[in-house]
Amino acid sequence: MTLKTTDFDFDLPEELIAQTPLENRAASKLLILDKKTGQIEDKEFPAIIEELHQGDALVMNNTRVLPARLHGEKPETGGHLEVLLLTNTTGDTWETLIKPAKRAKKGTVISFGDGRLTAVVDEELEHGGRIITFSYDGVFLEILESLGEMPLPPYIKERLSDSERYQTVYAKENGSAAAPTAGLHFTPDILEKIQHKGVKLVYLTLHVGLGTFRPVSVDDLDNHHMHSEFYKLTKESAETLNEIKKNGGRVVAVGTTSIRTLETIGTKFDGKLEADSGWTDIFIKPGYKFKVVDAFLTNFHLPMSTLIMLVSAFAGKDNVMHAYKHAVAQEYRFFSFGDAMFVK
Repeated sequence: MTLKTTDFDFDLPEELIAQTPLENRAASKLLILDKKTGQIEDKEFPAIIEELHQGDALVMNNTRVLPARLHGEKPETGGHLEVLLLTNTTGDTWETLIKPAKRAKKGTVISFGDGRLTAVVDEELEHGGRIITFSYDGVFLEILESLGEMPLPPYIKERLSDSERYQTVYAKENGSAAAPTAGLHFTPDILEKIQHKGVKLVYLTLHVGLGTFRPVSVDDLDNHHMHSEFYKLTKESAETLNEIKKNGGRVVAVGTTSIRTLETIGTKFDGKLEADSGWTDIFIKPGYKFKVVDAFLTNFHLPMSTLIMLVSAFAGKDNVMHAYKHAVAQEYRFFSFGDAMFVK
């Protein structure tokens, strides 16, 4: 049976799209879905501690979101340009999105922060994409921290008063254009309690691209091509996870980014994990056979997105669509700053 994009549509009242993070990270609700029975439980997020068992591994993406939205101007005209950093290709050269793109022709110079940072457009890509090269004195990341803004998803209209609330408490490796949002619920206290139970905390890196928010534009899923994202798994993390598996423990992934990294590597090495890094464009949709991940935590995703398709591949489309209908009826908060779902 050929799956259509519209098979993953659902009605979502706009008021359920969370615009701001909760004051307490762990105050979110937690929907627990049993993929075998389709049974649903409504809990509070700290219940995740009881769901994890001694001998399990909790796998988290330690990427850190760059303040990747810059406001610049063309020195000769004073015209405003908004630049969104996507991927660091080489050195000081980046793939970006620029608005309005028509003002950013090849050779255009852009100045940021009264000239503390300048850029030249090297190449014009489609859909407002531009390759640009920066010039500056000092440390690029420090300049970016002072001049840049957090690139919040397009469905969030409110300003974020504390930029650290769009970072996980374990964020470490700079490079994402968006947060791995399933991890936003964890506090140091909850992680400590999980570790105290005998659960291994394991970290990997996948730098999240803005393609994660891009709607699927084709109706037949076989014709959809995923965006590529950079991932990295260390030798230590790979060995820990292989040991967990060997001893009968579960690999529990935090977020779709962790799932995609683990399944990419597991596919590459016949179900085993090895130290690896590279670019993944894996598209996990119903019919996919999971090789590594045994359970996962995720947020509630956009209708007809590749992310709800990934969750459906693991738990079954009917179970997932039923769980989403329940979440809407129970007024769960959706998307990046929303509530969480544990699928086992």
